[in-house]
Amino acid sequence: MELHDHGLASDLEMMRRQAAERRQVLRWLLAGAATLPLISCGGSSDASDTTAGSNAGTVTIPTAGACTVIPEETGGPYPADGTNTHGGSIVNVLNQSGVMRGDIRASFNGATGVAAGVPLTIELQLLNASGGCASLAGYAVYLWHCDRDGLYSLYSSGVTAQNYLRGVQETDSTGNVSFTTIFPGCYAGRMPHVHLEVYPSLARAASASNRIKTSQFTFPMATLNEAYATSGYTASVRNLAQISYASDNVFSDGTRLQMATVSGNATDGYVATLVIAVNG
Repeated sequence: MELHDHGLASDLEMMRRQAAERRQVLRWLLAGAATLPLISCGGSSDASDTTAGSNAGTVTIPTAGACTVIPEETGGPYPADGTNTHGGSIVNVLNQSGVMRGDIRASFNGATGVAAGVPLTIELQLLNASGGCASLAGYAVYLWHCDRDGLYSLYSSGVTAQNYLRGVQETDSTGNVSFTTIFPGCYAGRMPHVHLEVYPSLARAASASNRIKTSQFTFPMATLNEAYATSGYTASVRNLAQISYASDNVFSDGTRLQMATVSGNATDGYVATLVIAVNG
């Protein structure tokens, strides 16, 4: 199923003037702000951490140390950002109308599928590692991950007509961005993970050539075991038992900067938070 529309640029046209004015005000405010304290980035330093206490709402930044750039990682074979093809056609959601959204559970731009699974809110904050760890306002994050069956929309058999679990959001004045989604499954050979690309602005997020960081993050083992004990994640239980952070081809070199802090539970849903530093 081919999905065509005016794309992200069309979504931005109506709000461009207002956004520009808002960012100008933010520049004035930030210019007069006091010098920020040094900031520590990343989630848990221990891959075996259990779920943390409630962290719903704005991401809280640690207040000691210095932020470190999140590792560059592969975008994998299912980015749908225009950098590869499937079935002989370029796969790209960045040029589709409706991709700019916070709730990524449903497909968009004419597709109608909705991904089922344990509710998950992902809250990220972007910091400028080359600029005193200041918050990065007005940047954009493209986020995607597999569904509870380990399938990627637009690529995997059975969901090629869907584009759910993909979306772009702009960071607010404090560098925060939030996505409403479902807890991703675990497929054979990989620890559960979420992909992301960072762009210097929403307008530039219309083309993958403008991305300044590609990375992935994961979740504590206690959260994985709890989430996968629920209905619909049977295959994930089996696949998770055959892999570990140490043997994963992305996280084997450590998860300190890529381990989300998680609160909540499998009944009410989870909130995963992560502070991400890039060179802005």
